[in-house]
Amino acid sequence: MFLFNKESNFNLANLFTFVNISAGVLAIYFILEKNFFYAVVVAWIGGFFDIFDGKIARKFNLSSEFGLQLDSFADSLSFVIVPTLLIYVAIFKNNEHISKILLAVVFIFYVISGLRRLINFNLNTNTGEVAKFFTGVPTPLGAILLWFVFLASEYNIINNDYVILLLIVIIGYLLNSKVKIPHP
Repeated sequence: MFLFNKESNFNLANLFTFVNISAGVLAIYFILEKNFFYAVVVAWIGGFFDIFDGKIARKFNLSSEFGLQLDSFADSLSFVIVPTLLIYVAIFKNNEHISKILLAVVFIFYVISGLRRLINFNLNTNTGEVAKFFTGVPTPLGAILLWFVFLASEYNIINNDYVILLLIVIIGYLLNSKVKIPHP
C-alpha cells in the first residue's frame, strides 16, 4: 500500500508534509487578505503536521531522501516565507517612516538565513537519523520567535519599527549560529 511504502512520494509521512505545505499556502492567502488571525491559525496547523511527519517517517520506516527534501521545502514556505510575509504586510507594508531599502535588506537577510539553515541541515543529516541537538535555531522555532515579534507589535509591547527589524536580524542570525537547541 502506497501509504506505508518508503518509495512512494505520497506515503503517510509525506502526506503530513503536504498538509504543512497546504497550510503555508493558505496562510499566504490569509495574509494577503489581511486576515492575520486565520493566517496564524493555519500556520500553526502546518507546524503541527511538521512535528509529526518526521516521527511518522521514523516509526513506519518511511524516511527517504525525497521526504527529507520535501520537508525542507515545506519548512522554507511555512517557517521562513510565511512569518516574514506576515510581519511585512501587517507592520511595514503601508509604513512611510522606514526605508524600503532597509526593509528589503532585513527581509532578504532573514529569508537567505532560513534557506541556508535548511540547506545545511539537509547536507549534514543522514536520512532517518535524529540528532540530540540542533546546531542553530531550527526554522520552526525561528518562525515562533517571529510570531512573538508580530504579537508584541500588535499589542504595542514593541512599538519601535527599528527594534522589530533588529529582532528579525537577530533571529535570522541565530538560525545559523552555533547555539545548541535540544531536539524534541
